Amino acid sequence: MRNDIDLEYFHRLLEEKYGDLIARQDDQKGAAGIVELDQTRVGRLSRMDALQQQAMARASARRSTTELQRIDAALVRLRTGEYGSCLNCGQDIGIKRLEVDPGVLNCMTCARLVESR
Repeated sequence: MRNDIDLEYFHRLLEEKYGDLIARQDDQKGAAGIVELDQTRVGRLSRMDALQQQAMARASARRSTTELQRIDAALVRLRTGEYGSCLNCGQDIGIKRLEVDPGVLNCMTCARLVESR
């Protein structure tokens, strides 16, 4: 277990981020639903625009779900004393990196290796 990080701070940060994502998902639910043909707007372009907006809302919802899963996993690691350690090599993840993305899984070295594959 790391002694050099404020676990309470990161717990609050993760919980805050989790709440923000849940609120965003609630806001996006209507946008990802069935596209209705708006009779007041004429033409294929309005329908295509509505379908494009729907696709973007669905992609955003998928990203939010993935991010929620990352945050859940980080909260578990926090409870088990594994938070802040790289899942790949076990080395400490830099505090600045954790502040930018508290759900991060890997240190910079391992993240670069994963990206280069």
